Amino acid sequence: MGFVLGAIIMLIFGYEPITGYQAMFQTAFRNSKSIGEIFVMAAPLIFTALGFSVANSAGFFNIGLSGQALCGWVVSIWVALSMPDASKWVVLPVAVIAGAVAGAIAAAIPGVLRAFFGTSEVIVTIMLNYVLLYASTHIVNNVMSPSIMNNKGVTKPIGVNGSLRVEWLTKLSDGSRLSTGIFLALIFLVLVWFLMKRTALGYEIRSVGLNPFASEYAGMSSKRTIITSMIISGGLAGLGGVVQGLGTFQYFFVQGTSLSIGFDGMAVSLLGAGSSVGILLSAILFSILKLGGQGMQFVGIPPELVDVVIASIIFFVGISYLIRFILAKTSGNKKEVSVVEKIESKPSDNDQEGGVL
Repeated sequence: MGFVLGAIIMLIFGYEPITGYQAMFQTAFRNSKSIGEIFVMAAPLIFTALGFSVANSAGFFNIGLSGQALCGWVVSIWVALSMPDASKWVVLPVAVIAGAVAGAIAAAIPGVLRAFFGTSEVIVTIMLNYVLLYASTHIVNNVMSPSIMNNKGVTKPIGVNGSLRVEWLTKLSDGSRLSTGIFLALIFLVLVWFLMKRTALGYEIRSVGLNPFASEYAGMSSKRTIITSMIISGGLAGLGGVVQGLGTFQYFFVQGTSLSIGFDGMAVSLLGAGSSVGILLSAILFSILKLGGQGMQFVGIPPELVDVVIASIIFFVGISYLIRFILAKTSGNKKEVSVVEKIESKPSDNDQEGGVL
């Protein structure tokens, strides 16, 4: 239905939908390099989607994924550039952990405010996105050492000792930016699933999300769980920024707006119903649409219309929840009616010979 609506929109504005969709899929699957770029785009989306999923399971909307991912990007690049002569076995783990911690600290602020003061995490995280965005600009322009700067607002590229890229992946994907970040994302898909489904902490997070009052009555600390879930959420978003920095771009430059991977990660998580498998498939779908949509511009379809087509496809993927809800209600009513009909048609004791049913 999403593709059909997109085709109708293109026809209304005088464009050929078949040609547009051909360009979309030819761009996305043109060669091994373009396929590699699909996974390049999917890796940070998986992390931000996981971050949103954890917070959402606890009953919170973490809108600050963009700022938290930005923290991970800035700090990981800063750490990697600050240790140019150290071994890769030292620099890379330290940079990755530092980026995750930076994202976790950024998310802990709204978590603490929500737990102890009842403030809305939506408002706080939205405002923190701007605070962290302009703070990153100040850090790059005024705090970082001039020795690691290339130009104003742009750092030098990191060395091999801090990069998530490996030569065999680059050769396998015909020179794409594919890095080990995708494997890191797959590992965390399993780890987050295990955390949420097989540990006491995951049970507490889900319980608080379902009913914080009942959780308190059962002996769980809702305040501790709120803060913990936000820290985990921010740490995952920070890792998305780490993959973006150490894997995709390998340097940092001043951002004009909040990172798109934060808001896109929210959509990926919602489309994937918060499950690990769903998030993986949704991230790949989102990457195909985003990457392939760039090719539609080469056949004369304007980028604004491309975004409308992509949005319509995502809309119909998301509205499947509503369709299932309506079908469930409809089938439930049918079952109730059938039960009533059976009861009404059932013979009474007086209608049976000998009074035996």
